Amino acid sequence: MNSLQKAQKQGKIFLNPIPTGLMAGGMGHILWKYITAKEERVPKRKLGPFVTDVSIYKNPPASGLRITWIGHSSLLIEIDGKRILTDPVWAPRASFLSFIGPKRFFEASLPLEQLPPLDAIILSHDHYDHLDKPTIKRLVHSTTPIYCSLGVSGHLINWGISASRITEMDWTDRVTIGGDLTITATPARHFSGRGIVNRNQTLWSSFVIKGSKHNIFFGADSGWFAGFKDIGDAYGPFDLTMLEIGAYDKDWADIHMGPEKATEAHLALKGKLMMPIHWGTFNLAFHSWTEPVERLLGYAKEKGIDLLLPEPGMPTEVNGKAYNSGWWKK
Repeated sequence: MNSLQKAQKQGKIFLNPIPTGLMAGGMGHILWKYITAKEERVPKRKLGPFVTDVSIYKNPPASGLRITWIGHSSLLIEIDGKRILTDPVWAPRASFLSFIGPKRFFEASLPLEQLPPLDAIILSHDHYDHLDKPTIKRLVHSTTPIYCSLGVSGHLINWGISASRITEMDWTDRVTIGGDLTITATPARHFSGRGIVNRNQTLWSSFVIKGSKHNIFFGADSGWFAGFKDIGDAYGPFDLTMLEIGAYDKDWADIHMGPEKATEAHLALKGKLMMPIHWGTFNLAFHSWTEPVERLLGYAKEKGIDLLLPEPGMPTEVNGKAYNSGWWKK
């Protein structure tokens, strides 16, 4: 069955494209794993500092496509004359509290106030590591349009964002920016909520971003499902796929892919170049902090996949060629 349809609901609850479990074993099991895990989940040495040379943005990318990875799923995308910011998280922690919760391994390389002019902000869903209240509140006086999944606007309006700036998107909805760039919301297999209550009452999405010359895919958060092939058939091929590889575990395999399934998704999407995201920034699972990328390198070699692995904060041209900065080893 083709999964490219509007999101379905059961009462107030959004449903995944296929039946999906959230976490096996219960909280006691997870807590025991947390206590007994011995992997280096947080870098022993301080990373960075990474510093973005903002003067680079004075000139457009020669290739027409340039990516600056701020960390996790926060990306500054320059595509065919437009600039898009995804899931901006600048706060020190991905948490509802400023003094507890997953802490960044390195500070954001680019001060929020030094961002170049933007054409759009994309918000995939409302989890703390993707929708950051302190960052959003610092964008209150901006005029940049925000495109978000259904229901997410409620958070934004409560935090002071003008409703006139916000466009909510259901799966398969498409918007046009500047006449020649389109953003299409596409299905993902995940969940939502910022607490114990109200879970899955807002939607989660991936996004197709198509410019005049380039076509790219921002996967945000998703477990593997056959819908990646449907997206690839309908909207691909993609010059670049940006897919999550971190924060995976067998106990929540339905909602996060990990490196092996991410490479399968890349191939199903008909991607030419794959950039891993959602890794190397926060401690959100039990694997070591470098395990996702090290495993990815092996799977990519086996499957003949070219990777784009830029250093955090480094504006990196996407010209179709593989690039590995090896920043996590430095």
